Amino acid sequence: MKKEFTITFEQGLHARPATLLVNKANEFECDVLLTYKETTVDFKSIMGVLSLGVSKGSEISVTTSGIDEEAALNGIGKMITDLKIK
Repeated sequence: MKKEFTITFEQGLHARPATLLVNKANEFECDVLLTYKETTVDFKSIMGVLSLGVSKGSEISVTTSGIDEEAALNGIGKMITDLKIK
């Protein structure tokens, strides 16, 4: 499963929201990947996510694959769209 999102966090995917999202991704058994500007990293790796330098307004895609892929995509997607961090 794959879905596109726009990052609305004021400072982009800096340490605080990245940590929360990585922790959320790690709640699921399936593989979770984050793609930004044609670079894909494991969404369960804080270093991978931070290495992308995702800024506010950026388009990302989240891809899930495995036993709980739908729950993972919905949970991570909800956090990306609902989380209000400055």
